Amino acid sequence: MEKISILGAGTMGHSIALSAAWAGQTVSVYGINEQDLENADKGLNNKLKVMADNELFTAEQAEKIRKRIRLTTLLEGAISDSTFIIEVVPEVLELKKELYSRLETLISDDVIIASNTSGFKPSLLAEEMRQPNRFLVTHFWNPGHLIPLVEVVKGEHTDEATVERALNVLKEMNKKAILLHKEIPGFIGNRLQYALFREAQALLDAGAASKEDIDAAVTYSIGRRLPVTGPLMTADMGGLDVFAAISNYLFEDLAKDQQSGETLSKLVEEKKLGDKTGEGFYSWEPDISAELNKEREQTLIHFLKTDLKADKL
Repeated sequence: MEKISILGAGTMGHSIALSAAWAGQTVSVYGINEQDLENADKGLNNKLKVMADNELFTAEQAEKIRKRIRLTTLLEGAISDSTFIIEVVPEVLELKKELYSRLETLISDDVIIASNTSGFKPSLLAEEMRQPNRFLVTHFWNPGHLIPLVEVVKGEHTDEATVERALNVLKEMNKKAILLHKEIPGFIGNRLQYALFREAQALLDAGAASKEDIDAAVTYSIGRRLPVTGPLMTADMGGLDVFAAISNYLFEDLAKDQQSGETLSKLVEEKKLGDKTGEGFYSWEPDISAELNKEREQTLIHFLKTDLKADKL
């Protein structure tokens, strides 16, 4: 097994650490201060309790998993014996580049540096590195401990040995890794997600339906199929002649906006940012927020259990 270090103790950082520790790996997690580590520790304990309560493992196993995760505010200590580093710092290009520059003075030549960026091209991130051959993107999806997908994106100079080691690490973590053959902004998942989000915004701005009915159109139709079949397999099952015919007349009328829609822009301007501010497209009272977040978490756990059963067959 690789020796993993995660640089960033926020929501994604400690969730990725939990995935690795659950798979039996020992992980070091670097946070910028003690408050950062305190939040990570609380997040880990809460997640472990929920997972144990849902019988993904026992309470005794949860304790063992937690002991495999070491939290520290010392960067050098976090990476002292690391062979595989996952960077999970804020999406600020210069911040990431500064971190890589510092890392390259502290680690040996065979240590891999992976970024959890959700959109930056790896070649852009690595353009000032001395050894860009050992750099790539491993984009985990939030919540990182429950969603299997990780998008692996190699840069212009990433060598194949780096890719193979990353794929092996993710396999050991029981993740579903997909490999992109081209560097494209947003990778695969976010491009698909935001294509749907753009059309949803356009429908709302045009007054085609209420926000509730637009959301329902997804959750009670295509959302029911997506856990089993993606868009291309769905087309195969429905008949490519049918999907081609619909594409030919519908694509012309689909949203082509190059910026956020009118409603979204207005909400952001008014600082109505959704769950975290109490109001967005919807109103988010504390009890509603807690209920929906719990429901989503339970649904993800259900699918994760299904995945684990399938892996055992």
